[in-house]
Amino acid sequence: IGLERGTAWLAKGGVRPTKQRVTLAALLVGDGHDRHVTAEGLYAAALAGGEKVSLATVYNTLRTFCDAELIQEITVDVSKSYFDTRIDDHPHFYWEDDNTLTDAPAEELEISRLPKIPEGTEISKIDVVIRLRKA
Repeated sequence: IGLERGTAWLAKGGVRPTKQRVTLAALLVGDGHDRHVTAEGLYAAALAGGEKVSLATVYNTLRTFCDAELIQEITVDVSKSYFDTRIDDHPHFYWEDDNTLTDAPAEELEISRLPKIPEGTEISKIDVVIRLRKA
């Protein structure tokens, strides 16, 4: 089922289903649950599943999935990005103590005012990452 779901997901984005792409897609969406992964975490999962794939291939594949709008990249700092299989606009919690990213309840988020944007521009997206740590 995981490979079938992964293949269908790739087709939805118009992504050519190579063996490695199908394998990585199955790890991302094969069980039907949304997830937030790092490239390193996906690479480790692929290796644990017996797949022969390089970390560079994982990064390139994640970029392909982003370009196809199948996933979105959430940058939490200059050295750490997560890839989210849920692509609608929604806020996130970043748990600093264990370096994980989870969805935050969108219905509780209210942005009442934004700064004036420069003339000739438009807002394409607003990313909200709320950083948490144990008190």
